[in-house]
Amino acid sequence: MSASLIQNRCITPEGFEKLRTEYDRLWRIERPRVTKEVQVAAAHGDRSENAEYIYGKKRLREIDSRLRFLSKLLDELTVVRPGEVAQDRIYFGAWVRLQDPEGEEVRYRLVGPDESDAKSGRISIESPVGRVLVGKEEGDRVVVRRPAGPRHFTILEISYEEP
Repeated sequence: MSASLIQNRCITPEGFEKLRTEYDRLWRIERPRVTKEVQVAAAHGDRSENAEYIYGKKRLREIDSRLRFLSKLLDELTVVRPGEVAQDRIYFGAWVRLQDPEGEEVRYRLVGPDESDAKSGRISIESPVGRVLVGKEEGDRVVVRRPAGPRHFTILEISYEEP
């Protein structure tokens, strides 16, 4: 994978679809619903003491802020289809199974920073682990430098299909 691709904001097709779905839900469902609630609350009179009106306006600002953010983000992202580069090395979108010297195994998927979620095993390609793994092959040994000290791993498996 070229350095320029790593520097771009990359995302998997699934991650892009998740963000696009969130944008569509906010725009087509959530915003119209809250707008209607604000209109109903405004019809009740004094807006300065109307909690539903005040909360509704605040929620609309939050929705509009998130919509602006998502719109800009979706325009900047580069959708990368995992496995288009090489199947035998670790690149963006790869599922990687690692083993530490004690025999403990972990599985990660290398994704863009906008879809990373450590709890589900999706780590950013820009993270310390991600940066060390890029370009490696099965059987390679890697050392992840971290504040708590180095951690050694052996790469057991690389896959571009979800396990």
